Amino acid sequence: MTRQQIDQHEDTRAEELTRRFTEVYGHAPDGVWRAPGRVNLIGEHTDYNDGFVLPFAIDRAAMVAVRLRRAGEPEAQTVELASTYAPEGERLSRARFTVPGLTPDAVGDWGAYPAGVVHVLAGLDNVEVPGFELLLDSTVPVGAGLSSSHAVEVATIVALNDLLDLHLDRPAMARLTQQAENEFVGAPTGIMDQSASLMGRAGGALFLDCRSLESHVVPLPLAEQGFTVLVIDTKVAHSHADGGYAARRASCEAGAAALGAASLRDVPADADLSVLDEETARRVRHVLTENVRVLATVERLSAGDVAGIGELLAASHASLRDDYEVSCPELDLAVEAATAAGAVGARMTGGGFGGSAIALTPVTQEVQVRGAVQRRFTDSGLQAPDIFTVQPAAGAQRL
Repeated sequence: MTRQQIDQHEDTRAEELTRRFTEVYGHAPDGVWRAPGRVNLIGEHTDYNDGFVLPFAIDRAAMVAVRLRRAGEPEAQTVELASTYAPEGERLSRARFTVPGLTPDAVGDWGAYPAGVVHVLAGLDNVEVPGFELLLDSTVPVGAGLSSSHAVEVATIVALNDLLDLHLDRPAMARLTQQAENEFVGAPTGIMDQSASLMGRAGGALFLDCRSLESHVVPLPLAEQGFTVLVIDTKVAHSHADGGYAARRASCEAGAAALGAASLRDVPADADLSVLDEETARRVRHVLTENVRVLATVERLSAGDVAGIGELLAASHASLRDDYEVSCPELDLAVEAATAAGAVGARMTGGGFGGSAIALTPVTQEVQVRGAVQRRFTDSGLQAPDIFTVQPAAGAQRL
């Protein structure tokens, strides 16, 4: 879709969400906000090591309609949530909680993401979060490694930031949603996903220093140079709250400590890793070399060389597969099949253990790459992947 078509589509979604909200709650919302998912072009598992990442916000987004409860209303401190995502076949999925005394065990499933945002905002000095009603609709695939959960958190925080006149800037909201994810949801994620959703720009990728949160937009002229990014959703679900992700993070922290550094950001790329055990050395090597690949990708894109980043994407996947060990057979198959069919580079994206791969593909080869990937999955007896294109989109905003 063109950017104009994307804008029209989101306006239509916002109108429909407003109508559904009124139907569900009996009155109109105070507004509608959107927050995109993200694709991480390169820079995986570097964010919680204070490193560099290069994600871009995508043209699939979580959208929330919200209305603050008024003083004197019944249940003025109650938050009522509803979502059009209802995997059990019900019309809506629902959750509710009260703001005072909110604890991480009070809300489960998808409701934990907006609840976590409420928890961290209520913990700020001089901030009082009232009850509210929220209706969520998202086009970011769940469990695909495209940051569907962070899109929900970001949509919630930008809505409450506006409605409560909190005047939080984008880096502050990124840190708060990270805090919600770490402390409330219980997933030890870094800062990248929220930052991409909050600070993404149409037509570009976001180069982010995860230590300072300094960022700038790097041109990503895909269409202009005849490329598209294919997302290959393997349908292998993953979760950041599981032990594999936490174990990788702990390994990085142990490696940094053994090398006398506060974080792996402070370890030179050519450091002697012989003091580490074999597994920890591989984990550390991935992070150090991935930071170098991010900087090289920024350099090539800044020079207008989209095709030239293909080999860096391929090297990133090999490192994630062999050194960090967060890939899976389905992701490896997607990358291999896409590359053999004409993609200039491909790699897994997101935390791993399932989810999606991306393939930087010449537009002229898109049909061929799609078909080849589908055939390889079918021939291997695997569930058919969902394959779709994404393009760099604007960050979170009120509609």
